[in-house]
Amino acid sequence: MANWRELGGGTSVLATEPLRLNIGLVVGTERALVVDTGEGPRQAAEVLAAVREKTELPLVVVNTHAHYDHYFGNAAFAAAGVTEFYAHENAAATIAQVRDAGTAAGGEREAVADTEPEMAAGEGENTEIVVPTAIVRDQPVLVDLGGVSVTLFYLGRGHTDGDLLVGTSSTLFSGDLVEEGAPPAFEDSYPEEWADVLRHISALRHRYEHLVPGHGGLCSDATVRTMADTMATAVRSARQATRETPDDATKAIPILPYGPEQSRLFIQRLKGSALR
Repeated sequence: MANWRELGGGTSVLATEPLRLNIGLVVGTERALVVDTGEGPRQAAEVLAAVREKTELPLVVVNTHAHYDHYFGNAAFAAAGVTEFYAHENAAATIAQVRDAGTAAGGEREAVADTEPEMAAGEGENTEIVVPTAIVRDQPVLVDLGGVSVTLFYLGRGHTDGDLLVGTSSTLFSGDLVEEGAPPAFEDSYPEEWADVLRHISALRHRYEHLVPGHGGLCSDATVRTMADTMATAVRSARQATRETPDDATKAIPILPYGPEQSRLFIQRLKGSALR
């Protein structure tokens, strides 16, 4: 696990392995806020230890969205005394579904079989799914940490239907709405709306010195604009191709700017979102 990188305004970021996940920390005078908790109790224990090297203040947690690597560590934080977990209402609903499914949760738990075997099996300490109960909807929520405030806000469906952004005086944590060093993950996405959300993020960048993606290095505004323009172009290309060959949408795959598997998922999600 890398060292904390200071971003100003009481804000820091910690890069973790193996997924290059970014953990955020914002420290006030009364409380500190942690952005995402990792993929299970093993990683969460390391993250919590790193947080405690920075501050002993009471903690609150934000889950940027409902993918395992961003919230499977919640139980370890709950065991350490955290009671306030924030998420968008759609993300909280998805996390509740995973909790209720137990070990039949499928891909979410199976995804950590190699790195967090206890979490995958649902056995052992801090392997339960902790569902956020501090809910963010369409209106921004201001979290006062004592002399430092953090804004939690939702710009619409994108990487998932419940992506929460976290804004501090210096930094915007985007979760997986922005990805560095890897193609976008389309499995639960809404590509057309995602492109619009990315444009909105780009329009907000003048407020923040730093943009921290869900995974990878800090991103420039050019990265966000390129991601938005690429996705918007892909939407137009895929829509045109499916109009020309409505019975075989896979013919759009060679013209899309993503790999074959990402392109298949992109087309599936684009067609599915048109029906919603």
